[in-house]
Amino acid sequence: MPYFDAASSAPLHPVARQALLAALDEGWADPSRLYREGRRARLLLDAAREAAAEAVGCRPDELVFTPSGTRAVHDGIAGALAGRRRAGHHLIVSAVEHSSVLHAAATHEADGGTVTDVPVDRTGRVAPGAYAAALREAPGGVALACLQSANHEVGTLQPVAEAAEECAAADVPLLVDAAQSLGWGPTEGNWSLLTASAHKWGGPAGVGLLAVRKGVRFRRVQPADERESGRSPGFENLPAIVAAAASLRAVRAEGAAEAERLRGLVERIRARVPELVPDVEVVGDPERRLPHLVTFSCLYVDGEALLHELDRAEFSVSSGSSCTSSTLTPSHVLRAMGVLSEGNVRVSLPRGTAEADVDRFLEALPGVVAGVRERLGAPKPAEAAADPAPEPEPEPAPEPELVVDSLGKRCPIPVIELAKVIGEVPVGGVVTVLADDEAARLDIPAWCEMRGQTYEGERPADRGVAYRVRRRA
Repeated sequence: MPYFDAASSAPLHPVARQALLAALDEGWADPSRLYREGRRARLLLDAAREAAAEAVGCRPDELVFTPSGTRAVHDGIAGALAGRRRAGHHLIVSAVEHSSVLHAAATHEADGGTVTDVPVDRTGRVAPGAYAAALREAPGGVALACLQSANHEVGTLQPVAEAAEECAAADVPLLVDAAQSLGWGPTEGNWSLLTASAHKWGGPAGVGLLAVRKGVRFRRVQPADERESGRSPGFENLPAIVAAAASLRAVRAEGAAEAERLRGLVERIRARVPELVPDVEVVGDPERRLPHLVTFSCLYVDGEALLHELDRAEFSVSSGSSCTSSTLTPSHVLRAMGVLSEGNVRVSLPRGTAEADVDRFLEALPGVVAGVRERLGAPKPAEAAADPAPEPEPEPAPEPELVVDSLGKRCPIPVIELAKVIGEVPVGGVVTVLADDEAARLDIPAWCEMRGQTYEGERPADRGVAYRVRRRA
């Protein structure tokens, strides 16, 4: 069964498995003790730290191991904010950061701090100069800025080096979440703090990295502990740490050749999916992106149902969209990009993915999507309005208006009902969709852009929100 969700957690690398088993035999003792077994464990820990620091591009004494990547993010942000309290209480993050960063930002805000969300373009990328502008416009002193190296949902690479220069010019440290990219290469630029997670590159779960450059003001916020420079308290999981460092070195050695091979497979998916499946939007930057990840959204499809059907077809994929039965809000990344959130599929290929598995996925996908659409009562491709050539807006006239009541219905039903009735009003007429699903706020404008219709905005209704769509053709 092909596993296509390496962005969530990569399969354990063979080198990690070997190192883990060996370290279980040799690295069980307390590395802080002076007897023989403790000295042996200390040698293993020091060697792992040196290997990880070399891959990160920092000094060994600047890097500590944490129980997870999330913990590394939380400790890194909290420590930097505490260390620079005199500089200010403002935090800058991009709108598409991993939830661990956004949760830390929310905690900071709840404690009285202020936060700026830097917007992104439709590819999910921060614009050049955006961090410089945010630094200039910040209300009060800026304590810290955060920017991911690559987006976890759509694979877009961020301009970390440029943002680091802008932050350095303002004497503000930049924390980089490198969880998705570290296995593919070092993070460029003069960053100040860096975090990562071993299970993203084929190491064992339960190991994170936190690097803090010398000279960065940092103060631990948890009780003092003698281990990991006091920045990550508790007994080190030495076997897992050794395996994480060994696998990071191994994937880096394989990185260039495997990245080129996987990039070719991803290019095939990016090109073929819109050809094979009607009404699909491939999202993320087409060039400046991770080599192994591609994300696309399908109109008139429930994301949860689509993932279940792909699982039945023996393909393990993920979704960048959070619009499932367990939550009523779409993905914050897709929302910030302004792209379609419904029917979202993220394919992230692990190292060693066979070309034949990608071909089988492309063969299975059209039938799976068609089946989900049919069950939801979606319009057939021929029934949907074709994308028109750009035309001048029609002259104002008494406008027929049709109201669609989608209250109480979850995405993608409001969009499906809109698509079914848009042809019932004449060109220039208006369809108003009443909906109380939060995802409609993103998906109705995205549908209009994909289908060549005019989105005229929203207004509060007695219940829910009224979305106005004017038919262009």
